[in-house]
Amino acid sequence: MAATGTEAQGKAYYVSTPIYYVNDAPHLGHAYTTVAGDVLSRWHRQRGEKVWYLTGTDEHGQKIMRTAEANGVSPQEWCDKLVEEAWKPLWRHLDIANDDFIRTTEPRHTARVQEFVQDLYDKGEIYRGGYEGPYCVGCEEYKAPGDLLEGEDGAKLCPIHKKPVEMLQEENYFFKLSEYGPKLLEHYERNPGFIQPESARNEVVQFVRQGLQDLSISRSTFDWGVRVPWDEKHVIYVWIDALLNYATAVGYGSDQQKFESTFPANVHLVGKDILRFHAVIWPAMLMANGLPLPHKIAANGWLMVGGEKMSKSNLTGISPHQLTDHFGVDAYRWYFLRAIAFGNDGSFSWEDFSARYTSELANDYGNLASRVAAMIGKYFGGTLPEATARGEAEQPIVDGLARAVEEADRRIGEELDFAGGIAAIFDFVKLVNGYLTEQEPWKVAKDDSPEARARLATILYTAAESLRATAVLLNAVMPETSQKLWDSLGAEPHLGPLAEQHVQDAGRWGLLPAGATVTKGAVLFPRLEDPAKG
Repeated sequence: MAATGTEAQGKAYYVSTPIYYVNDAPHLGHAYTTVAGDVLSRWHRQRGEKVWYLTGTDEHGQKIMRTAEANGVSPQEWCDKLVEEAWKPLWRHLDIANDDFIRTTEPRHTARVQEFVQDLYDKGEIYRGGYEGPYCVGCEEYKAPGDLLEGEDGAKLCPIHKKPVEMLQEENYFFKLSEYGPKLLEHYERNPGFIQPESARNEVVQFVRQGLQDLSISRSTFDWGVRVPWDEKHVIYVWIDALLNYATAVGYGSDQQKFESTFPANVHLVGKDILRFHAVIWPAMLMANGLPLPHKIAANGWLMVGGEKMSKSNLTGISPHQLTDHFGVDAYRWYFLRAIAFGNDGSFSWEDFSARYTSELANDYGNLASRVAAMIGKYFGGTLPEATARGEAEQPIVDGLARAVEEADRRIGEELDFAGGIAAIFDFVKLVNGYLTEQEPWKVAKDDSPEARARLATILYTAAESLRATAVLLNAVMPETSQKLWDSLGAEPHLGPLAEQHVQDAGRWGLLPAGATVTKGAVLFPRLEDPAKG
């Protein structure tokens, strides 16, 4: 297989999630972005590329400090507890194959943050000044007065958290963000795919065109943060600290070889509520310090419950365990990327999840795998037969697979259209189901003639080879069930481990050899029990 551009240049395909704020346990919204990053990074690994997938936690700032105080512990104790008891275990539970997990309280991060900010200060990019304005502790951000909502009692509310803002006045250090508006607009113009989706790009462009204000990059009213190196009465603004994780985690200031072979990110996956930080402040910081900009900032939409953005602060956070306990981990990973177009808002519905699980996973996919294994066991003693009577009926399957591979690779690997890519794969699964319905192998098996026997062998080989390709294509999305299918087909002794199968090879017809031992394993997607009857 030919090397891709990323691999050929020796640079890793670098994917990151936001680092998540550890004021509480993770919910479906956090998991949605993390699963998307996992699927994207697994997909590129199966392209044969070197990949680096980063996630982690954001642990400084006033909100963490107040949460810890409310729970009677130090901020560090609070962060340690949440990370080790909630965040990391959930990612393991959801089969997230991240290469690194960065915590912003780690020395490898804090020391490099100080170096980066010191460099900006030495270059004259930072100055001291005063600021007064409405501040949302939940966002850790000063708000423009025009962005605020009016509360019932006349209080000014944060538009995201729907909670009153605080009026703050303090002497801070400022980054000359206002000087970078023209450079940012030029970059957006030259790189139209830098911000996705298009609606997010338009929002950012409009925001920058209105004129940027210099950014307060320190705080002096609390002390839970990274100290400003030239003035220890101040701590570095949590968002400056947080954004730098994408550099410090891959060797900035400590491992130049790793840094050059990984940075910048190919894709930063972010929630749309933190888009401006990533698409405006982050590239401006990099420009100021002479570092390359990320290739793409991809903003996913919000998961909605009852018309509200899913969040702990709005009491609409749902634990992923509530769903995985019922549907299973692989179905969970599949559903949100299948049902919600990445970049759009989407509403979670238990009923929709149940209906899609039954229709697509249990009936279409799982039942196909069970039927094919059962027929090969019944008619050929569990040994995959050779396809010696291939005819016109098989060509649409071969062509359909080639189309599915090309479309899924383009949509998932390049366009981050997970829903479209998964739909292309399941369209192929439906095509194979239709093929079996038309060819009726159970009827062909009643004829003992050599011609019928050859025809039966060809039908079942075609179905099994289709499942071989489907296991490869769905491995990034549903690794556990794909492995079960791979084992059922007896593929590994002949083709090697599933994780080493390249996406491009999924469309090469005839890789699963005749003679492979096919076994009917456990049902991939068991029928769901009605929780109301439990």
